[in-house]
Amino acid sequence: MSIEIKAPQFPESVADGTVATWHKQAGDQVSRDELLVDIETDKVVLEVVSPADGVLGKIIHGEGDTVESQAVLAVLEEGTAAGAADKTTSSAAPEPAAKAEAVDKVAGPAARKRLAEAGLDPAKVEGTGKGGRITREDVDSVLKGREKQKAVAPSPVAATTQELSAGDREEKRVPMTRLRKRIAERLVEAQHTAAMLTTFNEVNMKPIMEMRKHYQADFEKAHGVRLGFMSFFVRACVEALKRFPMVNASIDGDDIVYHGYYDVGVAVSGDRGLVVPIIRDADQKGLAEIESQIIEYGKKAREGKLSIEEMTGGTFTISNGGVFGSLMSTPILNPPQTAIMGMHKIQERPMAVDGKVEILPMMYLAVSYDHRLIDGREAVQFLVAVKQFIEDPARLLLDI
Repeated sequence: MSIEIKAPQFPESVADGTVATWHKQAGDQVSRDELLVDIETDKVVLEVVSPADGVLGKIIHGEGDTVESQAVLAVLEEGTAAGAADKTTSSAAPEPAAKAEAVDKVAGPAARKRLAEAGLDPAKVEGTGKGGRITREDVDSVLKGREKQKAVAPSPVAATTQELSAGDREEKRVPMTRLRKRIAERLVEAQHTAAMLTTFNEVNMKPIMEMRKHYQADFEKAHGVRLGFMSFFVRACVEALKRFPMVNASIDGDDIVYHGYYDVGVAVSGDRGLVVPIIRDADQKGLAEIESQIIEYGKKAREGKLSIEEMTGGTFTISNGGVFGSLMSTPILNPPQTAIMGMHKIQERPMAVDGKVEILPMMYLAVSYDHRLIDGREAVQFLVAVKQFIEDPARLLLDI
């Protein structure tokens, strides 16, 4: 029986997708729930798996094709490779005698075992033994050829890459992926529509670093996750947002939308670009739960498995350029949010403390905000509140 392999149902905000990578080729034996193809949308990469055991038949949409929801990508023939081949032969017009003889080629014991392990159709292997007999080397040769083809097969990006040679100087023209184009559109939109300003401050990280050092072992033993800096900043931002609700608001046309919840986006860099998964109801989560969710999001981002639901919404965003060594930057707003905070590299600097010079681990913080909604006074006070919570973590517990 033939089964249609269809593209998933895209959310309303996603019009179509691009066939990114076929993990199986026509004629390959596949198992139920085995990954067949990746569909890249403006926001995420969706995986399409096999609905049953069988053999992948005709591929209708190849890599680089644009498809809509529920579009037929390929056809799956249920059963084993041999069974599917018999079905195809019986339903099709009579083939030449040479084709029939090819299907009936004899394979040695070692070759038959190798064919079964690889799920290869004997008709697709040319025998070099006596009388056209298929040998193990013949099977290995076909498998190596497929692996080589997959290794050099161009991705949707590389497929349209033009290499321009000018002597020893080469240029490469690579079209943007859908995700990268969407990121570019949103960033340009933010700069064109928002009256964006940035305010800076610096924070002494010594209290948090000493707390981590003192309680790290007990925290990891109790919660099964290491205590990082990001959870402290998420909690500090939530408490600051409670005091300055305008920073947690957004603009919708001529209206101001105040959010009575705190969904904090954490910018994560993946191979396909920058994504912002959301920690929902961050005010109701403890440090351990926040750390676990950030680690999970980071893993999903690297594997390209973040869902659209995990990246939709958000009332405020935190970006940590410090993990890449950035000392100072001006983060760009993530529309329709009206503020974003950037963390940076921790660096020891001489600081004046009570009339004396001390070497302290300092971090620059930056808050970019939409001046259409947030005044400079509120943005500065918000950042000062975050600074106070980090430099005196007891404030987070005492709510002062």
